[in-house]
Amino acid sequence: MSSIRKIKTTDLELKDRLVSINRVTKVTKGGRTFSFSAIVVVGDENGIVGHGLGKANEVTTAISKGIEDAKKNLMKVPVINGTIPHEQLARYGGAHVFIAPASSGTGVKAGGAMRAVLESVGVKDCLAKSKGSSNPHNVVKATIEALLKMRDAYGVANERGVSLEKVFKG
Repeated sequence: MSSIRKIKTTDLELKDRLVSINRVTKVTKGGRTFSFSAIVVVGDENGIVGHGLGKANEVTTAISKGIEDAKKNLMKVPVINGTIPHEQLARYGGAHVFIAPASSGTGVKAGGAMRAVLESVGVKDCLAKSKGSSNPHNVVKATIEALLKMRDAYGVANERGVSLEKVFKG
């Protein structure tokens, strides 16, 4: 896939969004030990997004570890006029997601984990549906996979070796 491009974190204004915190209990001979895992999505709201998972004995430490992990996994996604270029289906594990472009003023019609990813990438108007598993880990990964499958008109025209107007004539 030519659309997957790793991005360096230097000189980027990244905003982080906490998607989910999970408390994990480990039962030992001495009693119960609690730890936390946090899923975090970071993005510059201009086409760059990444996700990360942080695990620690304290919530704040888990969140900061998740942010650091997310900054290592940044990807570039095509966003055109505040929406996505075309409809896209994706699947990760048991999570199935569907994302469609919407006209200006619609807003982000998505729930939970999908909303965090779409807002972090800079999408202002789109319709989204999550089917199957609602596990936030898999929904975030499926949403990012769907966004990475997106192709912008410039890339399609370049691949076909035609002008941009011929791509839009259809």
